[in-house]
Amino acid sequence: MNEEQQQDKEQRFVEEVGLFFEQRGLPRMAGRILGWLLISDPPHQSADELAEALMASKGSISTMTRLLIRIGMVERISLPGQRRDYFLIKPDDWDELIKEGLTRVTAFRSLTERGLELLEGKDPHIRQRLERMRDMYAFFEREFPALIERWEQERNR
Repeated sequence: MNEEQQQDKEQRFVEEVGLFFEQRGLPRMAGRILGWLLISDPPHQSADELAEALMASKGSISTMTRLLIRIGMVERISLPGQRRDYFLIKPDDWDELIKEGLTRVTAFRSLTERGLELLEGKDPHIRQRLERMRDMYAFFEREFPALIERWEQERNR
């Protein structure tokens, strides 16, 4: 594969990551930054390098890197002898983001139970949607800790 083909594949990957995260509530540019940081060499990139690689304005890069830092997906680092800052995917924070998912699962299961209390004595067909959601989230709430533990064992091998 020649260099141009490689760059084309990298750009498509970055765009796919951007779309993936956009569908989950982040701005597309934030997802594109994550996509680039996942495949860039070196793994740390300056704002100028991000702007060039993503064909984006420095203002957009600045805004989105601040967002990614705030939500804990990226960190800003400095290197000895360098005047500029670099951005890097936080290596262990993906684990933390997944663990935070359990908190969201528990919170939503609790919400469904409150909704079911509101529907106490109502037609079972009306309650069915919330019961299914509650049951599914309760299942994930029970199973998630074991899955996280298995991942940690796998990672530490």
